[in-house]
Amino acid sequence: MKSKILSFFALSLFCIGTVSAERSQDDIETAPPEAVYPNYVIQSSDVLRIEVFQEPDLSKEFRVPRNGNVQFPLIGTVQLSGKTVAEAEDLIQELYDRDYLVNPQISLLILEFSQQTVSVLGAVNAPGKVLYPPEREINILDAISMAGGFNRLARRNAVTLTRTDPDGKTTRYRVNVDELINGGADPAVWTLKKDDVINVPERFF
Repeated sequence: MKSKILSFFALSLFCIGTVSAERSQDDIETAPPEAVYPNYVIQSSDVLRIEVFQEPDLSKEFRVPRNGNVQFPLIGTVQLSGKTVAEAEDLIQELYDRDYLVNPQISLLILEFSQQTVSVLGAVNAPGKVLYPPEREINILDAISMAGGFNRLARRNAVTLTRTDPDGKTTRYRVNVDELINGGADPAVWTLKKDDVINVPERFF
């Protein structure tokens, strides 16, 4: 009798565990694709959704255009590119609160990130464009590693980083990556921006 009770108890635990596992899997599969990243800097081609609490007519999905200007009901055009999600929410809330709504509650959700790439060229094992998650930052060491690392001819103390600002100004920096690898400087100083170009020259013999 005791063994039957124990067997029943074990079977019950197994069934509960199976249901829990199935439920967790269902939760994963049906989880909404949108994500909240308050410190993420909005860029052109991002797809976002704005939700205004208890104002469904003001909610909308949109893709951020190249110029970063997004048209909203009532408040008109708002420049979003270059602002964090939290900054954009605060600005939109302020604009609606100014003349149209009482204490509006605004949420901006990211539905789709714009593609983030940097180029790593020259003496690396897999030169070309490196795609990286837009919700996190990468530095010059990360990008070189993602491009297969230096090859045997790499001149690691003379790497160049070329960056073009939104206003079209191009700046070139020389980076001693050996110093970063050996701990002589903080790699975070060389955090990359979208479309940066890294070139690793070859050593002279």
